[in-house]
Amino acid sequence: MKISYQAVTDVGRKRKGNEDSLFVNAEQNLFVVADGMGGHAAGEVASKVAVDAINEFVCLTGGDEEITWPFGLDETISYDGNRLKTAIRHANRKVLEATREKTEYEGMATTVAAVLVDGDCANLGHVGDSRVYLVRDGRISQLTSDHSWVNEQIQSGVISPDQARTHPLRNVVTRALGGKPDLQVDMQVHDIESGDILLLCSDGLTTMIPDEDIARVVAEADGDVEKAARALVASANAKGGEDNITVVLLRFDE
Repeated sequence: MKISYQAVTDVGRKRKGNEDSLFVNAEQNLFVVADGMGGHAAGEVASKVAVDAINEFVCLTGGDEEITWPFGLDETISYDGNRLKTAIRHANRKVLEATREKTEYEGMATTVAAVLVDGDCANLGHVGDSRVYLVRDGRISQLTSDHSWVNEQIQSGVISPDQARTHPLRNVVTRALGGKPDLQVDMQVHDIESGDILLLCSDGLTTMIPDEDIARVVAEADGDVEKAARALVASANAKGGEDNITVVLLRFDE
């Protein structure tokens, strides 16, 4: 599969700094979005440490299957699935180490949504409320499930998805890098078809724009991922841009 991609991050309209980070390694077919938390510069540090550490481990394991795996191998997923899962856990360890470097870094954390493509398979790993979507034949589907307080309430039937969009606790995540040493990473693998588009994004996009509007903006770009990515950021800013906005779009073609 040929991959066309565009990555954009924007501070938004309300924040003074950008605590989101993204990383694209086209050679390894690795794409990562991270949304840092912790205030001041700490969130920015956490997300940057995370994306750099994920790339570091993926590069390290790209051509050497004999490398020692720091957390062992998960036999239920592929080699590339293990590369991504272990990379995220490695990044968690790096973020935790960084929190001990300076007092102002104490308590910092970050979400991660990452895709590692192997041929026509996309390995997805995520922690927190940054998301991965699939747009296929004009229809959008959210592939990841948020590790957040409001999503737990939705799953329990306590609140509706519409209520969650404006709930005062909508930014509370229940799982993040920098939280616990033994991090649980949600992993998936999806078969990719020609014409598919994957969207990785921070919640600065999804709290501003509902899924159907995301699908419409992508469709209007008619396969142009650069145009679509910039239009999504512009749409989130037009709705208020209350948070940093990060978008990575991947289009797959034969």
